[in-house]
Amino acid sequence: MPSSDQFSRRTFLSLSAVGAASLLAGCASSRPVGGPIATTITYRDGQSRLDRPMAVGSAELDAMYGEIYDGGYVIPAVPYQKINPRFYRQRVVDPTGQPPGTIVVDTPSRFLYLVESGGTAMRYGVGIGREGFAWQGTGVIQWRQKWPKWTPPEEMIARKPELAKYSADNGGMPPGLDNPLGARALYIFQNGEDTLYRLHGSPEWNSIGKAVSSGCVRLLNQDVIDLYERVPNKAKVLVWQ
Repeated sequence: MPSSDQFSRRTFLSLSAVGAASLLAGCASSRPVGGPIATTITYRDGQSRLDRPMAVGSAELDAMYGEIYDGGYVIPAVPYQKINPRFYRQRVVDPTGQPPGTIVVDTPSRFLYLVESGGTAMRYGVGIGREGFAWQGTGVIQWRQKWPKWTPPEEMIARKPELAKYSADNGGMPPGLDNPLGARALYIFQNGEDTLYRLHGSPEWNSIGKAVSSGCVRLLNQDVIDLYERVPNKAKVLVWQ
C-alpha cells in the first residue's frame, strides 16, 4: 500500500498530466473554484481526491456535447449545464487496477471507466438499473452495434404488454432517435451466453447519474459514440455493485 506522501506526489503529477484524478466514488460534494466545479470524490478504499472537470460553458464541452450528425441521424445537443459536472466525460488516473482495454462500471458512483495504457482511464457518467433490475459480474463485449434495433425481453413484455409490437417475432423496434438503445449498443455476454445487459446510448440526458433504466447501463449518445470508437473487440467488462 503506497504511503500518503506517495499518493500526494502522484496526485500532483496526475493533475498536471491529465487534468483530473479520480477513484471509484461513494459520495461527492461540489463547490465553484475558479470557474470549473471542484468535486471531492471519496473512493471505495476510503481515499478522497479533488476532481476538477472542465468549466461549464467551455468551447471543449460545447463541442463534446453539441449537435452531431451520425448514421443519417441528427443527434441533438445535450444541455450539459443541467448535468452534474462530475459526470462529464474526462480522462482520469485509472482507479481500477485492471488491464488496458477493460471496461469497469462502478454502479454506486454512476461511473464507467475504460482503462487505457499509461495509468489513465476515460471516465463517463452513466445511468444504471433500478433496484431489483441491476446485474453485476464479469463478462465480455461479444457484439457491438451502431444504431441498433431494440428487442425487449419476454419478461419485460410480460410486465408491459404494450411493448409486444417490438417483440422478436415482430422484428424489434427500428433504430432511431427514440430507440431506447440510442446511437450505439455494446452487448455483454457471460460464459458464452447473452446476459441481456447492455451498455448503450440514450437521449434521456437527465437520467445520467440516476438509477432509472431496466437493468442496463446508459450513457449520453455523444458519450457512447466516443466509447464505441475506443473499446477493443471482445473487451472484458466488470460491473461492480
